Amino acid sequence: MGKIKLPKDFFFGAAMSGPQTEGAYKKDGKLENIWDTWSDLAIEDFYNRVGSYVGNDFYHRYEEDIRLMKSLGLKSFRTSIQWSRLLDQDGKLNQEGAAFYHKVFETAKKYDIEVFINLYHFDMPAYLFRRGGWESREVVEAYAHYAKVAFETFGKEIKYWFTFNEPIVEPEQRYRDGLWYPFIKDIQRSLNTQYNIALAHSLAVGEFRKAQAAGTMRSDGKIGLINCFAPPYTKDNPSEADLEAVRMTDGMHNRWWLDLVAEGHLPEDVLTTLEEKGVVIDKHPGDEAILKEGVVDWLGFNYYQPTRVQAPAKPVDANGLPVFADPYIWPERKMNVYRGWEIYPKGIYDFGLKLKNDYPGLKFYISENGMGVEHEDRFKNEAGEIQDDYRIEFIRDHLTWIAKAIEEGANCVGYHYWGLIDNWSWNNAFKNRYGLIEVGLMDDYNRHLKKSAHWLKTVTENNEII
Repeated sequence: MGKIKLPKDFFFGAAMSGPQTEGAYKKDGKLENIWDTWSDLAIEDFYNRVGSYVGNDFYHRYEEDIRLMKSLGLKSFRTSIQWSRLLDQDGKLNQEGAAFYHKVFETAKKYDIEVFINLYHFDMPAYLFRRGGWESREVVEAYAHYAKVAFETFGKEIKYWFTFNEPIVEPEQRYRDGLWYPFIKDIQRSLNTQYNIALAHSLAVGEFRKAQAAGTMRSDGKIGLINCFAPPYTKDNPSEADLEAVRMTDGMHNRWWLDLVAEGHLPEDVLTTLEEKGVVIDKHPGDEAILKEGVVDWLGFNYYQPTRVQAPAKPVDANGLPVFADPYIWPERKMNVYRGWEIYPKGIYDFGLKLKNDYPGLKFYISENGMGVEHEDRFKNEAGEIQDDYRIEFIRDHLTWIAKAIEEGANCVGYHYWGLIDNWSWNNAFKNRYGLIEVGLMDDYNRHLKKSAHWLKTVTENNEII
């Protein structure tokens, strides 16, 4: 394979989140969040009984971790502010929590690393979850207030902001599929939460614009949204019902957010179909004006796997609620057997061209892309370094398709790997390791470079894929 060149101004960085890395879950005034609640209620639900409490100790190791980023030639990293650390239960600024984030941002500046800040990464403060979570308009308004305080507090330090990471995930995991606490399986409640998150995003963008107009933020600041977009595919020679499954899957998972951030509305064809099937979203007067505020400056595109669907075998589930698609198993698929996800690098190209064609002018970057593998200890060499050639292949293949998409006009400006350092990953805890850098759980959380970290440094030096 010859060298593949990415544009000179294409940036490389890494992604992480507050609840998965910080730890220090009760330190300096941090409140309980929904993961702490679940960990306290049923620690056995978490792999190896490792709950939300420790992360990978970023709270104490942030300078070391930022220094490692610098050593690998990375220009930026994205993390999240924890709502439960920044504000107290009365919605007022927690000074100790704010001081931590100020220290992180100052350290990044010292090493010439740009910080991208996301405001929400599945980590609802528990007291707000008990008031209804994303099903409650009160919580939507509380989120807008939180965003306002964050903008006022850090607006002169941070240039790049994002309202949500993967806003599709909580509606699906908590409310539709019942995989996360509190284990609800109800598409009606799932769609209501998805709708309310769209409103919360739009209100936060409105607060961003107001703060910028008032001069409390950097004039060059940008606001965006990050979602795990999954290009939908179906079988060869599809039926009309198969194509309908693609339309609704794409509409609820992808176009819902794309129409919102590019045009300031939700996809009408999807809303109409939902209503025809008896799923009527709880809309209020004035919502349309709020959604119009949701247009962003750019987009984060998390890509792990495609979605393959076909016509549902049954039109309704056991609760009488509509089913829009069933999974389709592509006979030629290649799997990450540890995570149960299909590896399909071409999907990143297909979706990049979809953005170019359907949402021209919408700039984006790859905000997450990574491979989680179990029991990586077995791949250590005699020196103790994990030889993760599978991860190098994964990144190389995806970057190759990104380069092809850019050549064909896709407006992709950068790439963040998930995650720079092994991190705690929800109820999977440390089961599947994603990092370019190992965290030694039995070694006081010390960091050790993997082979992939050295390889990525060769890519960032000249923006060439070797």
